[in-house]
Parts: sequence; C-alpha cells; structure tokens
Amino acid sequence: MSNNIAIDGPAGAGKSTIAKKLAKELGYIYVDTGAMYRAMAYYFLQNGIAADDEAAIAAATDKVDISIAYQNGEQCVLLNGENVNPVIRKEEVGKMASATSKYPVVRTKLVALQQQLAAKENVIMDGRDIGTVVLPNADVKIYLTASSAVRAKRRFDELTEKGQECDLAVIEKDIIDRDYQDMHRETSPLKQAEDAVLLDSSDLDIDGVVNKMKEIIKEAGC
Repeated sequence: MSNNIAIDGPAGAGKSTIAKKLAKELGYIYVDTGAMYRAMAYYFLQNGIAADDEAAIAAATDKVDISIAYQNGEQCVLLNGENVNPVIRKEEVGKMASATSKYPVVRTKLVALQQQLAAKENVIMDGRDIGTVVLPNADVKIYLTASSAVRAKRRFDELTEKGQECDLAVIEKDIIDRDYQDMHRETSPLKQAEDAVLLDSSDLDIDGVVNKMKEIIKEAGC
C-alpha cells in the first residue's frame, strides 16, 4: 500500500523546493506536476499554438507524451523523449502553463499519469489541485502559502541570482494575477482541501517549512 502526500498552494509559495527536499529526506518519489504542465505548455509555445485556441490545444495533446525519469539522481521531465528541465522554468512557459491548464483535455491527460504513479509508489506531489482532484484520498494534505509580497521577493532574488534583470513590482503583479486566474478557472480551481493542513511560510525558511511538514506527516502516521 503506497503513501501519498499532497502539497497544494499558489504560485511562488515554494511548493516544488519544499516537496523535493521533503521527498529526499523521507525516501519518497517526488512528482512535480507543475513541471508536467509546463512541459505541455512548452510544446504549445514551440509549435505556435495560442493559449486561447482550445481546438488546436486539444488536437496537440494527442501528440504529446510527458514522463518523469531519474537521470544521474536528478528528476527529469521528458517531453516526447527530450529532457526539457533547462527550458520549462522560463517566465513565458509559466504563464502559458497557467493559461492552458484550465482546459479539461490538458488536465485529463496529465492527471491520469499522475494517479498511475501514486498508485504504485510512495509519492509527494505538489500542484494546485492535488488534494482536491488528483489525489483526493491522499494520506496527508498540506496547503502551503505565503503573502504575495514574500513570494514576489523570493522570485526576484532567484532571478537576480541567475543574472536576470527584473522588476519586483511587475513580479508581484504577475503573482497576484496568476493567483486570481488559478482560483477562478472553471476546471479544478486552486483551493484548500477541507481536510488539508494550512501552512503559511511567510516567516519560515526552507528548513523551517520542511520540519513543520515532517511533524504533520508524523502525526498522520506516515
């Protein structure tokens, strides 16, 4: 019997960073659902498909195969066999993913793959609707959030460290806009599951969040 841990929350809350570290420490498999949606979005961008062209997006999903594999100890997202880790974290890919993940055909394809993984392995999965839609029977559900100002500053620091010029105010506006879009989409909107534990990371560092999550998971008996 596999154990499943679901981590949901808005963009920039640190879900992926935390989930990766937590999975490593607990010996679970980390499934980055956001990266899978980004890989799909990257395919749309590469093929000139507009975010509002639902018919073209529906047709394209049949041509897309997305899988997760571990290469040299690193989780790689494979798009039609190609490792797309280096490109899917770009801002334009993130915006495209947020805009196209609302389409049922996109979500249906990826959710099926995610559920297959969770049925076989002990997994930690993060995203926008893991506890509500993808893994509604997860053993532990955590809703990780932080203020928009804190999330924007974290993103600003991350981009600056990579040598990219960016504007803090623009980043925060993008985060607020994405929150609204994610929370108000018709299909699987972002929301806290009724049985999820709320964890605000605004005043915590990475280790602090991981330790809090370990306490929650231990209490659940996982």
